[in-house]
Amino acid sequence: MNEIRPAAGRGNGNGPLKGVRVVEMEGVGPVPFASMLLADMGAEIVTIGAPPRGGPDVFAGMYDPMKRGRAHVALDLKQPGKAQRALDIIARADILLEGFRPGVMERLGLGPDVCSAVRPSLVYGRMTGYGQTGPLAMRAGHDPNYIALVGVLDSIGPADGRPTPPLNLVGDFAGGSLYLALGVMAALLHARETGEGQVVDAAVIDGAASLMTMTYALRGGGLWTDGRERNLIDGGSPYSRSYETRDGRYVVVAAAEEKFYRTLLAGMGLSPEAIPDRNDPANWPSLRDLFAAIFRTRTRDEWVALFEGKDACLSAVLDLAEAPVHPHAVAREAFVARGNTMVPNVAPRFSKTPSRLAPDEPVPAAAMLRDWGVDERTCALIGEDRA
Repeated sequence: MNEIRPAAGRGNGNGPLKGVRVVEMEGVGPVPFASMLLADMGAEIVTIGAPPRGGPDVFAGMYDPMKRGRAHVALDLKQPGKAQRALDIIARADILLEGFRPGVMERLGLGPDVCSAVRPSLVYGRMTGYGQTGPLAMRAGHDPNYIALVGVLDSIGPADGRPTPPLNLVGDFAGGSLYLALGVMAALLHARETGEGQVVDAAVIDGAASLMTMTYALRGGGLWTDGRERNLIDGGSPYSRSYETRDGRYVVVAAAEEKFYRTLLAGMGLSPEAIPDRNDPANWPSLRDLFAAIFRTRTRDEWVALFEGKDACLSAVLDLAEAPVHPHAVAREAFVARGNTMVPNVAPRFSKTPSRLAPDEPVPAAAMLRDWGVDERTCALIGEDRA
């Protein structure tokens, strides 16, 4: 692909994606998070969104780390000529990310066919809840709706209670953002080898289903029972479960292997010969009751101290205030301060091209677009559209 790249660029440091150019169509949820990951790895990102329209905004004034590391361009794409200006920018990009319902980009005049005509190598990443096709493709939804349809939601929560949404981690961010980022990176490798771009149809419902691969395999092999808290890793087994402690807090144990289980029992003052066999699920209810009674005899931190240095796979259940100051998190610099907020640090970590948190301050849009080689008229008019 014969194009001039700036020697340094305006991306974030020297991450592995330094020099990769991404256009993000402004939205919520999975696309901004995927863009944040790419920005932290060094990609240069231009976010195209509508100009501010006034009115209430529930997020106004809130620090949003997912928007870091971007140049922002305000374009009302419903106005005449604005889509062409967006196309001028897209023509210089490696990747486009959009999270609208199917057909919206086409109606704006920025569908895959139009964009690939000006940039044949473009990777066109599409993020939806239900996918670009199928009977639910045009239906509105959010994370719990998507994970409910692939068996995730029914598998999480207490046996005698309601299914519990695991925040929006499994759907929006794991099934959505991570699969979108992986997909566009794989397509970019192909594009750089062949010069041919392609559409990446990333759907939350597909990604969430993929995350359930092991669970479905266990079920198919007769090792998973339908229903919550009946299985090895859903809180059903007494040795892979959280327990309340004397102070009303919690520890979690995950002592699946025999050697870890024996260490756990020893710390609890039990011997495997004196209690029911853990390998028979019929014994799990009585073992859960026994363990629960024992764990209520000490505080959370007393249990943690008791098992310090022992491989019993026992951990304190930390809240959002405690997690960033845990000694291991501090040693790993797993969280960093941004203003008055602690935010998770970059992941994963690279030995040769280290990533870093992209800056919160917006990257100058016109300057980045000039670096990209975007038409000077478009660069000069950027300021008008941000007004």
